Amino acid sequence: MLTGILRMVMRKATSTKGKPIMIRVLIACAALAVLLGAGPAAAQQPIVIKFSHVAAPDTPKGQAANEFKRLAEERTKGRVKVEVYPNSMLFKDAEELDALRLGSVQMLAPVPGKFGPAGIPEFEVFDLPYLFPDIDAVHRAYKSKAATDLMKKLEPNGMIGLAFWDNGFRVMSANRPIHVPPDMKGLKMRINSSKVNAAIMKSVGALPQTMAFSEVYQGLQTGVIDGTEGPLSNLYTQKQYEVQKHVTLSYHTISNYVVIANKVFWDGLPPDIRTTLEGAMRDATALNDQVAEKDEQAAIAAIKASGKSEIYTPTPAEKQQWVKAMLPVQDEMASRVKKETIAAVRAAVQGK
Repeated sequence: MLTGILRMVMRKATSTKGKPIMIRVLIACAALAVLLGAGPAAAQQPIVIKFSHVAAPDTPKGQAANEFKRLAEERTKGRVKVEVYPNSMLFKDAEELDALRLGSVQMLAPVPGKFGPAGIPEFEVFDLPYLFPDIDAVHRAYKSKAATDLMKKLEPNGMIGLAFWDNGFRVMSANRPIHVPPDMKGLKMRINSSKVNAAIMKSVGALPQTMAFSEVYQGLQTGVIDGTEGPLSNLYTQKQYEVQKHVTLSYHTISNYVVIANKVFWDGLPPDIRTTLEGAMRDATALNDQVAEKDEQAAIAAIKASGKSEIYTPTPAEKQQWVKAMLPVQDEMASRVKKETIAAVRAAVQGK
């Protein structure tokens, strides 16, 4: 049937007098596209969502992305197909936002620090050291007007904010013991692109080194960097503990992600599909946060059992040294993150 349609259209094109051949061919192709688009097969094509991220499938983010896929496909009865690409399969973390805005992918879940280079440094409020005393304080911030206002800042940049996902608190790791801040002096420490994370490292005398997440293991293995910081789930699933001898539970800041979508794509979805996907995202977020809490303890146990890396918990006096060294970063970065953003998040943390 397709061959017959094509022949019919091309006969029409070549019989049209007075028009250059190229224009006739283009008209023929357009007519063919319309004919094919009107067929029942085209009407049944699912909406494809490419969801790219840099973490392993068994991390909280990886599991939540797969849960979103399952729920989206199930609840839309196949009208939506979600393709999940973990472990930087499509794009490295430094490339993701450009890929989203260009439409090469439709969904991402980057760390808040990725929005700084994109012109929205206010998201780096989540990187400020010792701003959140516990995970409940983090969740109060997520539910606050401050978080809603942050999400709105994404829209002029071609993005829609869908959810915040937990990944536990961040820790320090290196190839020498790091019990107190002076132990960090001179260490080349990998960070993401967050300027706040760079200031944190400088506050304890370390040398911040921005590096793609997918390159961290090799960087540690070859000695290009001396250590890194991040959540325990990534330290474990990326096997970074195999090339680090010491992990310190500094818990200096939260590790989280902002789930986003391409705005043009999201706004263009049929309303019923968009509503269904929003529900799937809520349920995937609930799963993520449950898994994140459990995975942190599981990662500690697994790293200890491996015998390859020592996990150290600072004493209360040592913890106060970490807090004292890093706390000034909150005020130091106020001009970048914006004083009003910090004040609003502080108020949410305190339940005001």
